Amino acid sequence: MIRVRFAPSPTGNLHIGGGRTALFNWLYARAKNGKFVLRIEDTDKERSKKEFVDEILGSLSWLGFNWDEIYYQSQRFDIYTREAQRLLKEGKAYTEKLPDKPGEAIIFKVEPQKIKVNDLIRGEIEFDSQTIKNQVLIKSDGTPTYNFACVVDDALMDITHIIRGDDHISNTPKQILIYQALGYKTPEFAHLPLILGAEGGRLSKRTGATAISEFRAFGYLAEALVNYLLLLSWAPGDNRELIDIKEAIKIFDIKQVNKTAATFDINKLNWINNQYLKNADTEMLLGLIIPMLEEKKYIDKDNFDRNYVKTLVQLFQARLSVVNDFVDWADFFFLKDIPIDPAAKEKHLSRDLSKEFSLFIQRLDALDDFKIESIETAFRELVKELGIEAKVLIHPVRVALTGKTIGPGLFEVIYYLGKERTKERLSKFIIPNLIG
Repeated sequence: MIRVRFAPSPTGNLHIGGGRTALFNWLYARAKNGKFVLRIEDTDKERSKKEFVDEILGSLSWLGFNWDEIYYQSQRFDIYTREAQRLLKEGKAYTEKLPDKPGEAIIFKVEPQKIKVNDLIRGEIEFDSQTIKNQVLIKSDGTPTYNFACVVDDALMDITHIIRGDDHISNTPKQILIYQALGYKTPEFAHLPLILGAEGGRLSKRTGATAISEFRAFGYLAEALVNYLLLLSWAPGDNRELIDIKEAIKIFDIKQVNKTAATFDINKLNWINNQYLKNADTEMLLGLIIPMLEEKKYIDKDNFDRNYVKTLVQLFQARLSVVNDFVDWADFFFLKDIPIDPAAKEKHLSRDLSKEFSLFIQRLDALDDFKIESIETAFRELVKELGIEAKVLIHPVRVALTGKTIGPGLFEVIYYLGKERTKERLSKFIIPNLIG
């Protein structure tokens, strides 16, 4: 049976690179009817934090990467000590007292040899062990080193395929030597290419090295982020960029992963998220948005019109790049005094529009049937009578009502704002209310 593992260190949050590694491991396991093992590598007692463990587990669960087994290295020190002692007894390791360190370290003897690895992504890679110094297995304080604990765990957990970032390629020959010394079967290796920032360098906070939990907080949908992670070094074929994870499971093969570096593109992620938001269940989105509105105090959680908010969500849904956009874009529906973008005010409200706004208010007042269609008809009749293009009045009215230059259709905005709020906001720009 195929058994893969994802082995994060809880010294920080789960980021994009780790998320993709977790995805490709989980996906390969599901594609091959195998097992996905989660191993928390928390041997560094000082840097490993429970809050990071919680964040990693929470992010994996949110992404949908359910694990079949979970282990914590901090609970397995006796196993590492036992296996290191075995190498000592067999003369494959020795102890050494290091200066200014308590206790003795156990150090593995590296024997000269050529090491060949048939990487499932990169093909054959050859190493010369003469370039590798003797390896510490157990530090003088009794804690295992990364490479040793990794080998022991992968072997005893029956891991068949190690899928990880190519920053671990240099660890591979060291680990193979330990596999051989312990008499363990060496697993298959597949090293994923780096993810680069848009400017070509390594990912940074500015170029996408953001925690998965932060992407969640920003308003990305889990299925959209997973879809995007899939495209970082793998493609479903036929130039498709949108693929359901269930379909991906049917066609994914680790050998098809591209060995060249992937580039993180926030614009592509936003586009994919928008595609998912367009087709998302509005009730689901409402469940995400209502807490945001409550936090902003735009609504009273115990007293608001849920159907009205749902209608507004539907109004914006096709335009959203992230869920959080709604809170920023639709604020004018919830605020009594709206902020007006200074540049928009200067461009569209700097001249006296008293006549046009007054006439439009009169037209709205005259409407018995206050509907989107009748609002539009009244507006277009007015601009025709005034002998002006519609855009000459559309932009000033939009800015006066919303404080912004872009948004949903103007007549939908007027309808959902309601007649009274529309009149009140337009009246602020009718002399004697001087335009500031």
